[in-house]
Amino acid sequence: MKTISAAVAKHMENLSTTDGVISALAIDQRGSLKKMLADAANKPADETTIVDFKKAISSELTPYASSILTDPEYGLPATKVRDKNCGLLLSYEKTGYDTTEPGRMPDLIANQSGLRIKNEGGDAIKFLVYYDPDEGQEINDKKQAFVERVGAEAKANELPLFLEVLTYDANIPDAKSEEFAKVKADKVLKTMKEFSKPEYGVTVLKVEIPFNIKFVEGFNGDNNVVYTQEEAKNLLKKQSEITDLPYIFLSAGVTSEEFIAEIKMAEAAGADFNGVLCGRATWKPAIKPFAAESEKAGRKWLATHGKENIENLNEALKGAKSWRDKLEVAE
Repeated sequence: MKTISAAVAKHMENLSTTDGVISALAIDQRGSLKKMLADAANKPADETTIVDFKKAISSELTPYASSILTDPEYGLPATKVRDKNCGLLLSYEKTGYDTTEPGRMPDLIANQSGLRIKNEGGDAIKFLVYYDPDEGQEINDKKQAFVERVGAEAKANELPLFLEVLTYDANIPDAKSEEFAKVKADKVLKTMKEFSKPEYGVTVLKVEIPFNIKFVEGFNGDNNVVYTQEEAKNLLKKQSEITDLPYIFLSAGVTSEEFIAEIKMAEAAGADFNGVLCGRATWKPAIKPFAAESEKAGRKWLATHGKENIENLNEALKGAKSWRDKLEVAE
């Protein structure tokens, strides 16, 4: 069992429900969100639009979330209008990854640091790494060292480190393809096993569901079935057994209904997951009325359908376990 300081434990309490479950809302998207807002409005999205959209999400939905994740580039105004009982995670990485060299290397925000995240009122550092466990060791060794440095910085500032890991295959360009769906589970499990090692200083893993639900029996539509529902549940159970750390699920762009179905499968499988950090599945449809009509129209969608999405997700999280079962507070 991982031991954390009393200061880190206090931040974890701020980020979770009284039951120790993390029900967090993610609005740290930057480049992709700007593009979605521009497409909806049929004109370029300026910085004011993306800031205002994040503020709308924060003020309308944080009363129903245990914490919110945003970025320090566009999201700090949103942190000022969040619910007083809502904890705060701040991203440390730039959006996307470094495209100047192979391997999807991470890149930090130049004017950000663990200390600054703490001074901005953050309860945790969130760091994203793209990872292919089967890629060359020269590339993966750099990423491992990167996470070690961020973990040491989080420890020095007595903040939890939430490590988000997104898997890919260096030889499969389309992550939504059937080809990738067949190897995704192995990638996710290997990656979780690697970053559960103590040298990384990770407090909570933010991870993918270990399959693409669009290739699971009953959810596959026109796609071929890669996994039966029973096989999918077995993967969720295996995922739970591969780490001793608290871990939470990311929504990865699926719909609210699909994400809730995945959460219910995890519960049925007996997986010891500890919550979610959910973004687009909750609020993505608000983009069109917000950008194409008005802020008022976007807020109306968030206050009704967005609220319903997050409340339905919270209901599905009754099967989640407390992070306190996996972290021990130092005396």
